[in-house]
Amino acid sequence: MPPKKKGGGGGKGGKKKSEGYVIDGVSTTEMTREQLEVFAHRLREEMEREREERNFFQLERDKLRTFWEITRQQLEENRAELRNKDREIEEAEERHQVEIKVYKQKVKHLLYEHQNNLSELKAESMVSLKMAQDDYNEQEMELLKDKRKLKYQHKEQELAHEDEIRAICMKHSEELNKVRATFEVEAREIEAKYEKRLTTQRNELNLRHRMELTEIEERKNKSRWKT
Repeated sequence: MPPKKKGGGGGKGGKKKSEGYVIDGVSTTEMTREQLEVFAHRLREEMEREREERNFFQLERDKLRTFWEITRQQLEENRAELRNKDREIEEAEERHQVEIKVYKQKVKHLLYEHQNNLSELKAESMVSLKMAQDDYNEQEMELLKDKRKLKYQHKEQELAHEDEIRAICMKHSEELNKVRATFEVEAREIEAKYEKRLTTQRNELNLRHRMELTEIEERKNKSRWKT
């Protein structure tokens, strides 16, 4: 009878001992100080790694945002340059109109003052007008050529920037996939490791339980033999 009471007391003590958190299949009440320190160290390493990964992704996002701002600024500068070229064309047109007006007034004045030399003066005036017209046409062609060139460069820059943005996004996506795959592999390895440890501990507990049952059965047999 006394051994049974002792065993019952041991059972109650076992229930109190099993209370607590379970980490990797092992109760914290059953862990040694070294095991708890190892687990705490592992948690700190995982938290540090997650912090580094978060900082990495924030840095990549900031780089992409900076690149986008620079690209947007360059596009705005190109648009401003195109507007300036348009303004130059308009100003050249206005100057041309003023020059024509001046030449016309000069022709009228010359015709009024020199009726006898009308043909000669008219020819000279027409030559001046023709030269002015040719000069204007040449300037206009150059400005239009510059405008087309700027539009082409602007389009090329837009396409190049779009390609760079796509390349950055693809690289970012590939890096995310690599990190995710690495995490999954590590998670499976950790899970397999602790599943194996849990199986080993479970087998040890079953073996210990069978041994205890065998000892109890032997003690019962000895007790019966004595009686």
